[in-house]
Amino acid sequence: MSALKPVDPIQLTRALVEIESTTYQEGAVGDFIANFLAGREWDVEKTPVPQPPETADSGQRWNVYAGPVSQTPDLVFSTHLDTVPPYIPFTEDADFMYGRGVSDAKGIMAAQIAAAEALRAEGLPVGLLFVSGEERDSAGAITANETPKGSRFLINGEPTDNRLALASKGALRVILRSTGKMAHSAYPELGDSAIHKLVEALHNIRSIALPMTEDVGPSTLNIGQIHGGHAPNVIADRAEAHILIRLVGDSAPIRAAVLEAAAGAAEVEFALEIPFVRLRAVQGLPTMIAKFTTDIPKLSNWGEPLLLGPGSIHVAHTPYEKLAKKELFEAVDLYIKVAKELLA
Repeated sequence: MSALKPVDPIQLTRALVEIESTTYQEGAVGDFIANFLAGREWDVEKTPVPQPPETADSGQRWNVYAGPVSQTPDLVFSTHLDTVPPYIPFTEDADFMYGRGVSDAKGIMAAQIAAAEALRAEGLPVGLLFVSGEERDSAGAITANETPKGSRFLINGEPTDNRLALASKGALRVILRSTGKMAHSAYPELGDSAIHKLVEALHNIRSIALPMTEDVGPSTLNIGQIHGGHAPNVIADRAEAHILIRLVGDSAPIRAAVLEAAAGAAEVEFALEIPFVRLRAVQGLPTMIAKFTTDIPKLSNWGEPLLLGPGSIHVAHTPYEKLAKKELFEAVDLYIKVAKELLA
């Protein structure tokens, strides 16, 4: 292997953030990182990730795998290429980087690459897997799980304040659809309001007693979107709501309760489920509980999972996303330390 200048994780984070990659538009950042890693003598594969019909005109998008040449990796670092909207340009000061993706998860990607190169230089067989679609439906992880590389361990990167997660909540996405009959609002007896039905269903669902797991916390529910109707003076003939429930155990009791709560008022579609998972610790490292959901359950064929990364989930998905430069460098060292302990 030729002598390569070490990766600067700050410069690489900047380059990644400057490429907008909102979910379904990951093609350009996938091309960039594939070319970057190929230029650093990794064996690189780009795998297409399917677009849903409604975003078919957004172009191709990829998963990018980079591994040791002619070797099976014992450990793979992984995170996601996509970000939530809206795009926020990169800026920095002496202590922090700002912009969409600095913590979730492009700074993580840069730290993982820097760590993987240091480990490779010591002869340890490690790989890198960067996937599309984590912020919506884990489409990239589902695709990647069909072609694992035989690794024993997977270190997934999400903002955990550089603490190992002992568990990660799951997610159950629910769509409610109510239908009715359109009429003039002055004569409600001639119509049947889909919105009134939807409101009833949502009230009943919000009254469900959600389960709690002692060392993890409660399940939580968020009504994230509501659509319906035509105008204030028209009885609505259709209405729809999207709900996300964070799971701390088996989803079956919650599914049954949602169906009962919506009966007669709305049709129910369970659009996505990512299960609750427990994860291993590494002696001597601080720990946390991830109240968010990750790609880990959809990457089950890539080895025993761990969850670790720099940055705070509290500023991810907000206009104030930032990452301390010191924390980014600490993450590189942590990734190297954990990998060496796992592979000892």
